[in-house]
Amino acid sequence: MLKTRVITAIVLLAVLLPVLYFNNFTAFAVVATVFFGAAVWECVRLFNPGTGSAHIIALVWTAVFAVSVLTGHLNAAFWAALSLALWIARFTPSLKFGLPPLGSPSNTLLSLVYGFAIFGCFVAIVVLFSSSPLYLLSVMAIVWVADIGAYFSGKAFGKRKLAPSISPGKSWEGAIGGGIAVLVLASLSVAYGGAAFAGTFAARVQRGYGWPALLAILVLMVAASIVGDLFESQLKRRAGMKDSSKLLPGHGGVLDRIDALIPVLPLAALIGSRL
Repeated sequence: MLKTRVITAIVLLAVLLPVLYFNNFTAFAVVATVFFGAAVWECVRLFNPGTGSAHIIALVWTAVFAVSVLTGHLNAAFWAALSLALWIARFTPSLKFGLPPLGSPSNTLLSLVYGFAIFGCFVAIVVLFSSSPLYLLSVMAIVWVADIGAYFSGKAFGKRKLAPSISPGKSWEGAIGGGIAVLVLASLSVAYGGAAFAGTFAARVQRGYGWPALLAILVLMVAASIVGDLFESQLKRRAGMKDSSKLLPGHGGVLDRIDALIPVLPLAALIGSRL
């Protein structure tokens, strides 16, 4: 499994790094559209296990996304605001109150709503990349650092379960450790990173809003990443799936890799639009 994970990671890096390094918007848009289509396909399967129409629905969503990107009709503020409203009003409460039964009209509606959230996430990806690849990566790095910090903190200190019925491996100690890791590393990058980090999300927020706002925003983003992760885990548990798919050998599916980013990226896009 480790060998498979490494090979998959190398292949992904071989595709993504040149696109990011050369800052080619067309190439990036193509890659983003492919991943968007895969994420929607997995979404349909999570909400409707065994369905035979997942690929058709994914193609329709992908066509709409591709046209939106090509024509430049990406209202980032609208999609960011809609995504955040959906997370606050619908997805976050489900962690406490549960999901509707599979096959119910409410489930069908929820699958559509989650599709809108994924759409908003990828709109944010394109918009943040347009600002700069470094800016996009710096937002993603917040989620990655939170996840790594949570893993090691949970292993070392985890006792109180965060959401035992959804993801038994996660703990409050892990979540707090991940948040501390983000606050420390982001603060150090802003304070001592100099010109190399001047274009990152944290540096821009600090310049625009000040230190207290930056720390509060980072905490909010870590919390959002945890909610995004837990919601997808809840979907997989209900569907009886270990991974959202096998598209990324050794890593699961696309949603398994971006679940925590789905609420975070629109939030970053909305905050960044005011800088």
